[in-house]
Amino acid sequence: MPEALNICKSYGDKIVLDNFSYNFAEGKITAVVGQSGCGKTTLLSILMGLTQADSGKLIGFDKPISAVFQEDRLCENLTVSANIRLVTGKRYTKADIENELCKVGLDGCAGKPVRELSGGMKRRTAIVRAMLAQSEILFLDEPFKGLDSETKQSVIEYVREKSAGKTVIFVTHDREECEMLAEDMVELSL
Repeated sequence: MPEALNICKSYGDKIVLDNFSYNFAEGKITAVVGQSGCGKTTLLSILMGLTQADSGKLIGFDKPISAVFQEDRLCENLTVSANIRLVTGKRYTKADIENELCKVGLDGCAGKPVRELSGGMKRRTAIVRAMLAQSEILFLDEPFKGLDSETKQSVIEYVREKSAGKTVIFVTHDREECEMLAEDMVELSL
């Protein structure tokens, strides 16, 4: 079971995380909620190994991971399909990728350069890419921002389906998203 023990992180005089501890349920979706600036993204970055905590210990996070960051982190000049293949290699056929894109409303977009997509389309591309990556732990940082309510609902269903059996740590400030997706919740405060 992935576990964070007494994680502390400060930036200068600002304490962002102060002895944060939590056991993340294996194979479940845990939402990390709280106001902007309370340390949600910093916590995710520490759990992914991208940021070093000042002190504390992580257990069970040494497994294959995938992520949806706040920024889409797509290669703008590559096609949608090529961006997905960056993490999947040849595990999925062209038809498989097109089928996954259709599930999130991106029918006919596989061959388009990412630079031609709207913000919401880029967001869904990043989500599909993370869902198709081989991983045991999935990190989602405000993954549904910029999606209208109807699209958000269908994409949340897609994420729920594709992440079944994975440990998912999902950061949001949106309580509605939390209720729609999470099985467990931890709240950070300022």
